[in-house]
Amino acid sequence: MTSVTFRLGKAFHVPLVRNLATTSALARDGSSESWLSKLLVRKIEPTKESHSRMLSDKEIIYELHTHNIRPDSVGKYLENYKKSVEIVSSKKDLTIELIGSWSVDVGDLDQCLHLWRYTGGFEMVDQSKKVLCSDPDYVQLTQERGTFLRSRHLQYLLAFSYWPQLALRQDKNIYEIRSYRLKPGTMIEWGNNWARAINYRQNNDEAFAGFFSQIGRLYNVHHIWCYKDLLSRKETRESAWRSPGWDECVAYTVPLIREMHTRILTPTDFSPTQ
Repeated sequence: MTSVTFRLGKAFHVPLVRNLATTSALARDGSSESWLSKLLVRKIEPTKESHSRMLSDKEIIYELHTHNIRPDSVGKYLENYKKSVEIVSSKKDLTIELIGSWSVDVGDLDQCLHLWRYTGGFEMVDQSKKVLCSDPDYVQLTQERGTFLRSRHLQYLLAFSYWPQLALRQDKNIYEIRSYRLKPGTMIEWGNNWARAINYRQNNDEAFAGFFSQIGRLYNVHHIWCYKDLLSRKETRESAWRSPGWDECVAYTVPLIREMHTRILTPTDFSPTQ
């Protein structure tokens, strides 16, 4: 059997022409669309409008903190961050709120993620930074927290407009964050395909949030899913693959990806979404 090998974000290598000819013939007689055409990155027409404006509401900014913690300091770190959250929540003149705080259970261990939402665009981001930097207790906690960390990373994100409205979850759940690094220039095509694909991923209310980066590491996409447990995750994902059309969406988006990884998250006790 003739094999076809491929790598994410790179050209596809087909050793023999015979398979292409057979597939092309099927496409010409209308019995099947070329499978290879589904895997090739389609051209996106030039536009004078920014991609972020086409894909999202820029008045709501999300802030994703990724903290890599010293293994011997996880407890102290979480206690410190909880106090910082309480200070931010007390600033009633700021339209900033914590959405979720998670510890990584599978993936990059000794890591925590914190997702904040600013209503009012980057103007509120700037205002919040000024107010918090003038609070001595907040500054002290920030400095102390640095002694518990190995490294940290910050991204400002926008939410995809086609994603279901973000709703906080109750009871106990696990979360999965699937992070993708895309080829530059492919964000619109990613959005076009996932605007259809998301319809196959709402049967169990698993779609929590979908973002793309605005500041920080660019052409990054984060999809956050919510499940009751790992078994529920397995069953939900298998159900999507049984839905006609899901495989086509995956085929179109795979060539857009340069790198991807996934992490399983558990909410902290002070996380608004559980």
